[in-house]
Amino acid sequence: MNFKYIKTLALAGLVGLGFSSCEDFLDRPTKDTDTSSTFYQTDDQCYSGVNYLYNMPWFDVLRGYFQVEVLAGNLYMGDSPYLKYMVDGDTEDNVNMSNSLWAVIANTNTVYDNIKNGNGSEAAKKDCMGQCLLWKAMAYFYIVRTYGDVPLIHNNMDALGQDYNNFPKVQKADIYEYIIMTLEKAQELLPDTPKNPGRFDKLTADALMAKVYLAKAGVTGQLNQADLDAAADHALKVINDPLKRHNLLPNYSDNFRLQYNFNEESIIAWRWDCTTDVWTTQNCLQSDLAWLGFDEWNCWGDWRCISVDLQEAFGIKILEQQPSAWLGHNDTRLKATMMLPGFTYDYFWTDHALPDGSGNGFDFLSFIYNKEYNSQAKDSYDAQSGASNVKHLHGNNADHRAGVGYAPSGQMASSLATHILRLADVYLIYAEAKLHGPGSTTNDPKAIELYRAVRQRALSTTVPEMNVLKWEDVWKERRLELAMEGDRWYDYVRVSYYNPSFVENELKNQKREVYGNIDKLTREYYSTGNWTVTTEKYPERPDPLNVGRLQVEDYVSKNKVLTIPMPTTDLNTNAHLRPEAAPEHVDVREKYRY
Repeated sequence: MNFKYIKTLALAGLVGLGFSSCEDFLDRPTKDTDTSSTFYQTDDQCYSGVNYLYNMPWFDVLRGYFQVEVLAGNLYMGDSPYLKYMVDGDTEDNVNMSNSLWAVIANTNTVYDNIKNGNGSEAAKKDCMGQCLLWKAMAYFYIVRTYGDVPLIHNNMDALGQDYNNFPKVQKADIYEYIIMTLEKAQELLPDTPKNPGRFDKLTADALMAKVYLAKAGVTGQLNQADLDAAADHALKVINDPLKRHNLLPNYSDNFRLQYNFNEESIIAWRWDCTTDVWTTQNCLQSDLAWLGFDEWNCWGDWRCISVDLQEAFGIKILEQQPSAWLGHNDTRLKATMMLPGFTYDYFWTDHALPDGSGNGFDFLSFIYNKEYNSQAKDSYDAQSGASNVKHLHGNNADHRAGVGYAPSGQMASSLATHILRLADVYLIYAEAKLHGPGSTTNDPKAIELYRAVRQRALSTTVPEMNVLKWEDVWKERRLELAMEGDRWYDYVRVSYYNPSFVENELKNQKREVYGNIDKLTREYYSTGNWTVTTEKYPERPDPLNVGRLQVEDYVSKNKVLTIPMPTTDLNTNAHLRPEAAPEHVDVREKYRY
């Protein structure tokens, strides 16, 4: 929980971010001695003061980003405690993610108060305060879905007089109500249209409220129709925006390319910047997820691979099919999500000639086996599930320069934006809000239209007409559309609120293991063009997943909901945070005011 962030920032009141950026959007204060008494005196200073909230405090959330994909069964990491649900309060990525999320709360509270008491114009102050509150709501949204019942820190200064090791837990339903209340205030403050691309406006708050209401709908143990209706209503405001500020990009994979960092499908994103020497401002995921030699620096994600289960969700069974099954696959999201044998990419390695002379680009198998094409070729196919990750990769220096005009400054650094709420998600939120959990159906024409729109954008064939939409259709579509975007685990969490048996059964039946020796198969395919499966197979009796390790009985519903353990240091210093401690009910609208 680490409330030291709350007290430290409350006492300091510092801007404390001594760097600047070449992009106006990312401009920040340049003096680390600036405080609330000397800064936030002009409109430009107010806007500059909120910009770091779009990256720095979120860095260790990003580092834990792919770990929640391991939890969800989308990514394989053989030594990760997240894979077999062995994550606990001492797991490093869990501790860092918790600290990072509470740092966001501390930072947003501090900047909000500083701007409120500053001397900018009323319009600028409202805009920037609204941005602070939206980021605060997003942080609490991650916190409640990750850790369940948690304390509420409304105002840093109010917390100064309290023993931060004695804060009580608050019931999840009240946390959700607090998030909604915070978003309502953010919407009241935010402008109708953003000052700059990538910033927030009133419509941003609607989009996030739609997602929050969908999660909140089941928090008491059964789906609440009023919350489902609210989710649909807020989603529809975004979808029916008369200015059409948000639209699906025609090409799905463009969402994850540098040149589309500020695109019309993106609603909320972390905006990374690798032009400074300040650690935590940059996107580091390529180093974690790509193969050694993918860029000029260093990557170590060779063995971190897309799960067999996610492959099969796309209809790919590499030991039962020929490469034509994935090379000719009609869902463009497949290639944009995972690298499979035979795949080439025209947006990676744009300065490298393909071995077949057809142009420039990245050839996956040549990258592994051809040292003339790749001097660091490993000559070993280390992705034992058969597929490697694609999302969150920007390519090499030439690709980065082509995308944003400059090359990365070093290892673990790119300016690739991380889109954490896209319009396609809002479409599927509306569709699911018109349903009522597993087994339900709807003939709502708008729900069917939006579901088909998401599928049609991705498919090379026409989506058939439909008269009835099943909840399971939307559930699967969310997985395919948002795979490796840090969302699937939280889908499981929110469904576990009201239907834990569905979640437990699905997780237990996932294919989370890998094959024994894919290299023999891929090497022959690279050399001869033949794909001949002989001895390879999926383990017949893999160890069963003990879902119970991450299930906690909810204080209100008594359902066993998915919850990641809080850091041990927090539990040791605050007994109120321990699992056996009862969370308090708080009337947040009565107790707290903005």
